Amino acid sequence: MSVQEKSIQSNGVAVMDGKAESISIQKAPPDCKNLKTHSPLVNGGASTAEFCETSELEEAAEGPSLEEPKAVPLLRANGPALLAPADQLWSTSRDKAVRLRMEGSGPASETPMTVHQLFLETVETHGDHPALVSKEGGQWVTLTWRQYYEQCRAAAKSFLKLGLERYHGVGILGFNSPEWFISDVGCIFAGGLATGIYTTNSPEACQYVAANSEANVLVVENQKQLDKVLQVKDHLPHLKAIVQYKGELQQKEPFLYTWAEFMKLGEEVPDEQLNAVIDSLRANECCTLIYTSGTTGNSKGCMLSHDNLTWTVRTASSMLTLKPAEEVLVSYLPLSHVAAQLVDMWLCVSFAMTTYFADPDALKGSLVNTLKEARPTCFLGVPRVWEKMQDSMKAIGAKASPLRRTVALWAKSKGLQYNYSVMNGENVVPWGFMLANNLVFKKVRAALGLDRCKLCFTGAAPITKDTLEFFMSLNMPLLELYGMSESSGPHTISTDTHYQIASCGKVMPGSRTKLENPDEDGSGEICMWGRHLFMGYLDMPEKTEEALDQDGWLHSGDVGRHDQNDFLFITGRIKELIITAGGENVPPVPIEDSLKSELPIVSNAMLVGDKLKFLSMLLTLKCVVDDAGEPTDQLSPEALAFCRQHDVTATKVSEIIASKEPAVYTAIQEGVERANARATSNAQKIQKWVILERDFSIGGGELGPTMKLRRPIVVKMYQEKINELYAVNTAAQ
Repeated sequence: MSVQEKSIQSNGVAVMDGKAESISIQKAPPDCKNLKTHSPLVNGGASTAEFCETSELEEAAEGPSLEEPKAVPLLRANGPALLAPADQLWSTSRDKAVRLRMEGSGPASETPMTVHQLFLETVETHGDHPALVSKEGGQWVTLTWRQYYEQCRAAAKSFLKLGLERYHGVGILGFNSPEWFISDVGCIFAGGLATGIYTTNSPEACQYVAANSEANVLVVENQKQLDKVLQVKDHLPHLKAIVQYKGELQQKEPFLYTWAEFMKLGEEVPDEQLNAVIDSLRANECCTLIYTSGTTGNSKGCMLSHDNLTWTVRTASSMLTLKPAEEVLVSYLPLSHVAAQLVDMWLCVSFAMTTYFADPDALKGSLVNTLKEARPTCFLGVPRVWEKMQDSMKAIGAKASPLRRTVALWAKSKGLQYNYSVMNGENVVPWGFMLANNLVFKKVRAALGLDRCKLCFTGAAPITKDTLEFFMSLNMPLLELYGMSESSGPHTISTDTHYQIASCGKVMPGSRTKLENPDEDGSGEICMWGRHLFMGYLDMPEKTEEALDQDGWLHSGDVGRHDQNDFLFITGRIKELIITAGGENVPPVPIEDSLKSELPIVSNAMLVGDKLKFLSMLLTLKCVVDDAGEPTDQLSPEALAFCRQHDVTATKVSEIIASKEPAVYTAIQEGVERANARATSNAQKIQKWVILERDFSIGGGELGPTMKLRRPIVVKMYQEKINELYAVNTAAQ
């Protein structure tokens, strides 16, 4: 039976838990929370929606067959209904609601909320607390939560004035800023679909997202991004206006607005008109589109509902030691990506956190300056960010005196010992740890701007054990998260009290993980269930049915296993598995990580060998990046240190490749042999390797927006090099 056939005729929302022949109804508890709808700040009074009525369930539904059925409350508002009628778990239509995966008790039974209700709760409680902090002319400028909310309302009115239609997109193309946040939230308040567009997108890729989301308005950062849009504007039939939020417009057109002009546009729109739109928002309808940065083909628009966002941040944060109106973070990762959006925008709304905005060149080196000024209490870094910090600290360490190096090594041994003890639940403080903390750890944290940071997260791509242990040794355990756009961000979370090295943590409360088709080691495809699962891919029913099975489980495409304590470990990705000509299934990441841990001169390593007789490795060397974030020919300090250790005077990547520098090539071959000694079988050994002329980068196309390796693209780009590695093999066939 398909998901579509499992219909429930009701005015509320269909709810699933357990393989149920029937689902009973229970009255909602008498102390139902009153949730306000529109703003008391503007109107002087607010209507309330009291979710204390039930509606009857006329037909049975099947859910995941894990537990017995529970009594399920179906809640409908006395005033405007919070949930739109829906009888399917997924949809690919922008204006169709979905049935929420609610349960009768526990976290999955929480009353659904719209984004506006979550936001308004924070404004009413912490209205005067700093919300957004950004630099203007070298000075920090602060918006309080009340000011932020009022600006979101003003933006919403302006969107309505510009003719934003219900369920149509507002595309946002630019680096993180208050204007990005205000455009996103304002769009949702006005009934649109907030749509982030990667700043690295080509004009054609921007056109695809804007057309697919049927964007009525595009908000761009500057002339560079505006130029992209103007190139494809004639292919965007739904587009009515473009707003530029930084700098002055270099041309005058009736459809172009500065940010100041845009924010004034809606001043005449009555509060009642906006309030009517806000009151019509439903928690089980789409409010945001996250476009996957797909490595092949067009990206897919993941439809996320109000409930996806509000339930996910409330549930995920319940696992963390966060305090309302006390936390600070720095926003710098691409907001088009689900991880940055959930943490920077919605987690902050949930906890009245203060967000500092980094400079646009954050990933090119300026991030540490913002960190030192903001001193965040929690920080999310993709693995490449942590690796760069590690490299720079190692480069500094290499220049230190022998005494300082000895002290640092001693301190790090104490840090690693202590943090493994914490990880294992023993909490044994080794002798000398406090001294190490005062001499080394506190100074390192302060130098990074992370002296107040309680939670250091990593996610969006695999991270090496070497990097994890490096930060553990500095008393900064990195907490891994796992999830995807289709799960509204997190599915499993590591916390400061529950983590295991190389694990992605434990499943969020109210959600479930199933490992499908497990092998003899217990590794199977990770399948997910919970209220965080997306609504579907916009206008892509076939792709949606590939992702969601007939029972509503999301198939991730990742392979993982659980340990005895239910920590999840990712062991590979089905699509990334290399299947050799001999039929051996090889997960590439562990082999790549093993080699990188042996060779500090190597920046990126990518295994190849699909449908071929043996495995080879594409290698890049660590180099200096220029102001645009592009790799140069100049070797990095760590690479230079490696060369000096081997009596090599070369300072450029090209010099090493041109002369096939014997000492470096020999050292790399020895590193390959050490990595091969740990291989689980001969088929998993690296037989050949080649050094590429330039390192991988976002601009070069080898890395995605969060610096994740785009394997199919790298294979296509370096096909000639790969052919050369297998030339002898091919000739012999």
